[in-house]
Amino acid sequence: MINILYEDNHLLVAVKPIGVLSQADGSNTEDMLTLLKQYLKEKYHKPGNVYLGLVHRLDKEVGGIMVFARTSKAAKRLSEQIQKRQMEKTYWAIVEGHLAEDGVLENYITRKEYRSYITNESIGKIAKLQYHVKQEDQHDSLVEIKLETGRHHQIRVQFAHIGHPLLGDKKYGNTSEFPLALYAIRLSFYHPTTKEKLEFEVLPPKMGYWKKFT
Repeated sequence: MINILYEDNHLLVAVKPIGVLSQADGSNTEDMLTLLKQYLKEKYHKPGNVYLGLVHRLDKEVGGIMVFARTSKAAKRLSEQIQKRQMEKTYWAIVEGHLAEDGVLENYITRKEYRSYITNESIGKIAKLQYHVKQEDQHDSLVEIKLETGRHHQIRVQFAHIGHPLLGDKKYGNTSEFPLALYAIRLSFYHPTTKEKLEFEVLPPKMGYWKKFT
């Protein structure tokens, strides 16, 4: 069962569960695009293929809000908003340790296959985010993150680089008792036809590391 937050003739906004792919990768793992196409097909009794455009992605380990396009025109206009940085994406993450204050992380990142690395300007692409420390416990911190760019594994790489890897991120420096503590809690953008600003928000499920703060 997928949580549908919004639906009209142009858009579909849904919450991706942790552990579900954004798009099929050839394995037998469930993916959002296939699940939502099936949902539309059954709901509207559509014969044949159903169009649904993938506008952006979340990693398999990351849950949270995604928007999909139900027409090619909507897909084009939403993609343009991403390119112009008009689509605002906000995440919660739980990181190791305590951060002295709110701040901005700005680095150059390069990708090699399934992993990304901090590098220099001549090789990498600029990666920038802002973060706000929301809560702390004895060992870790809950931070709210606003992405200004959308590089591969950006949040994970940048926080690991400053010595505060995300909990559950075995790829970039933490143990993995529970799934990765990263969740897309808020998404805002302009409707591709009405131009109305839409904003959606959800909280992470109270499981795994999230029990500490939610």
